[in-house]
Amino acid sequence: MKKKTYYLLSLGCSKNTVDSDSMAQLLNAAGYRGMSSPERADVLLVNTCGFIGPARDESIRSLRELANAKRKGQQLIAAGCLSQLWGPQLANDVPGLDGVIGTRRWMDIVEFLEQVRGRARPEPMYHLPSDATTVGDDPSAGRGSAGRVTRAAVQGASAYLKIADGCRRPCSFCSIPNIKGTMKSRPPELILDEAKDLARRGVRELILIAQDLTDYGNDIGLREGLAGLLRDVCAQAPDIDWIRLMYAYPGAVTDRLIETMVEHPRICRYLDIPLQHAHPAMLRRMRRPANIDWVHRTIGKMRAAMPDLCVRTTFIVGFPGETEQEFQALVDFAAELQFDRVGVFTYSFEPGTPSAQLPGQLDEEVKQARRDILMRQQQRISLVRNQRFVGKTLTALVEGHDRGLSFGRTYRDAPEVDGLVIIQGSVPAGEMVPVKIDGALEYDLTGAVEIAQPVVVL
Repeated sequence: MKKKTYYLLSLGCSKNTVDSDSMAQLLNAAGYRGMSSPERADVLLVNTCGFIGPARDESIRSLRELANAKRKGQQLIAAGCLSQLWGPQLANDVPGLDGVIGTRRWMDIVEFLEQVRGRARPEPMYHLPSDATTVGDDPSAGRGSAGRVTRAAVQGASAYLKIADGCRRPCSFCSIPNIKGTMKSRPPELILDEAKDLARRGVRELILIAQDLTDYGNDIGLREGLAGLLRDVCAQAPDIDWIRLMYAYPGAVTDRLIETMVEHPRICRYLDIPLQHAHPAMLRRMRRPANIDWVHRTIGKMRAAMPDLCVRTTFIVGFPGETEQEFQALVDFAAELQFDRVGVFTYSFEPGTPSAQLPGQLDEEVKQARRDILMRQQQRISLVRNQRFVGKTLTALVEGHDRGLSFGRTYRDAPEVDGLVIIQGSVPAGEMVPVKIDGALEYDLTGAVEIAQPVVVL
């Protein structure tokens, strides 16, 4: 009997990548076979992103391209964030769409496909329950005839492991609560099982992800849940070389979390803490923590405890009503704190969010000009901070090589969002090697593998 085939296109962030990988596991276990090109597939599945305008545009464009090229008998399914956010409207924007499944019941993908394939009428089908949750206490989440599904996505020697989904923070610019629902933590025993399994599969870097890592466990009665989880991962998965933390919430980085990072050197001296702005009035309009003194104290405390700490943050410029004075406060703040990594985004108008109702929406030209100012300053800061490592040796996780050069990352670099270390010579992907740094660029480092000197016995 010929196997049913599918083509899966995953768009958006690493959390979406994990969901895509989980759906693929379910499809494979149900007898489907993944294909690398849409022409050869029976089912075309797009895991969409709906977080900001450009991501929505990319999702719509990708769906339309597949719909226009769809042959007779193929089904086109939209999954993910934009599906949850727009629902039936998505089918109106993409003629030829056969089904829409949201973020909160992706684990029903096999059953949903069978319903779509067996439907009597050509109208699109929808599976968009609003009261279900992606992870947490739902016993059927990721289970069924296919067995339990790992909530991780492996990319080379690295793996993203999702520990929670959804968000309970009230940020006025963010549509995630509308898409994902409130925050739901995964049981720690499942996370630990998956961490151990990833270690057995040869993963060297484990990247813990959630909309808000530092909120982990609060909904299931765990106090200091992230710190406790980290200690358990370190104890039960000792073969993982690096454990990286992404998406910490300002005000939620506790002393115990800092102590845990200090006590366990396999936890990367790296923290991604999106601050979004630095002027208290602007932060209050964003519905974000506005205690800038806390940021100064906590960053100072962390750097004192871990002098080699790499701090990454993100800022939004051009938020409604942002004055020149408020923007300048952000520029001055970034110059004072000297962050290692900074991402700057222009405000994206998001219908349905509280910020969409605010007065003082700024022109795109103003937003872009402010982004350019902040990024030029950060490029200078980043170069200076990178130059501190010239002459030092850093461990690099190699991701590939080409034309006599290898490309890897140090503990200071998260995949896709940070820089690289460019290494002389060809080193196999997946290897972790000591690299003597001999040059620094604004985002990247250069160097050569440091070869240990042989010991001469006389």
